[in-house]
Amino acid sequence: MIIAFWLSLFIVFYAFVGYGIVLFILIKIKRAIKGRPVLPGAVNLPTCTLVVAAYNEERFIAEKIQNSLELNYPEGKLQFIFVTDGSTDDTAAIVSTFSQVKLMHRDGRSGKIAAVHRAMTEVTTDVVVFTDANTFLNKDAIVNICRHYADKKVGAVAGEKRVHIDETADATAGEGFYWKYESKLKTWDSELYSVVGAAGELFSIRRELYAPVQPDTILDDFMISLLVTIDGYRVIYEPDAYATETASQNVGEELKRKIRIAAGGIQSILRLKSLLNPFRNFVLSFQYISHRVLRWTVVPFLMILALVLNIAIVANGIHGIYLLMLIAQVGFYGMSLLGWILEAREIKVKIFFIPYYFCMMNYAVIRGIFRYSAGKQSAIWEKAKRQ
Repeated sequence: MIIAFWLSLFIVFYAFVGYGIVLFILIKIKRAIKGRPVLPGAVNLPTCTLVVAAYNEERFIAEKIQNSLELNYPEGKLQFIFVTDGSTDDTAAIVSTFSQVKLMHRDGRSGKIAAVHRAMTEVTTDVVVFTDANTFLNKDAIVNICRHYADKKVGAVAGEKRVHIDETADATAGEGFYWKYESKLKTWDSELYSVVGAAGELFSIRRELYAPVQPDTILDDFMISLLVTIDGYRVIYEPDAYATETASQNVGEELKRKIRIAAGGIQSILRLKSLLNPFRNFVLSFQYISHRVLRWTVVPFLMILALVLNIAIVANGIHGIYLLMLIAQVGFYGMSLLGWILEAREIKVKIFFIPYYFCMMNYAVIRGIFRYSAGKQSAIWEKAKRQ
């Protein structure tokens, strides 16, 4: 029981903190041997198409198009495709007023990945960049992404997701903290070898490497970006290319989004089994298992197991460090519970929001696993309401 307790605690710690420590050490060693990586210059940039799949985004779409048209890139090398399949509001009509943008619209709604596949039949450029309709890019985002394709081993480039938290934000402040931490891990992942998956807010791929994923794919961005690593290419992380969006309207909306991501995570793990084989690419498998697989499979259950075992150990009269560990666990979950209660009452005390967000994420993984197992998770857009 004691061995199981410490093993559970170690895996939980490793998945969220320990892996970051190991990455930091490995990066220091690599820099000592090879020096810091040199960023490629923005010369001879490839031709590029920006693809945006939008569903009922009339509130944001004009601003998104204007933001896209203002991006810095060599004249004549950047094209724009907006796909608005299934939109029942004025999204398509608004897009049609911009002559610089190619509109692709169908009345039927088949989901984001079907829209992306359809858009790809029209892409003829060297590189394609995908971004969400409700996010806004910094002016040099496309330049900073596409400069990496000077390296023939780079198959995809992931941009950074930034979450804007306004002064009235409540527990979603945890979302901003989480993405800052994730950004640092991705920076180190990229420097060590490869990022293990890109977020749909902003990522790109060589057009020739684009492989259509199955129409029921939940995390299409994650799958599309990781498929290039199976062919021996790297996915680079570029924090100076970023997409900014507002936080979820409330924790309920964020929970809905996280459950969908968790369901998609399990689906992706089942469909990308070759990445679990360390004999194909040991470093990539190490990164993938450490950064993704553990979090999307065993960690939430081990958190529960560690608490139950801790209670059992103390109940059997073994105190000392085990009593202190139990007090720490109960205190952490107590803070999370207070965060939940305060959020429900719209009272802002940020010290409780990070443990609350952490517990919510892991609860979402459990919900996502069961939802996917029951076949209840659709690949169709499920937009979370934003602030």
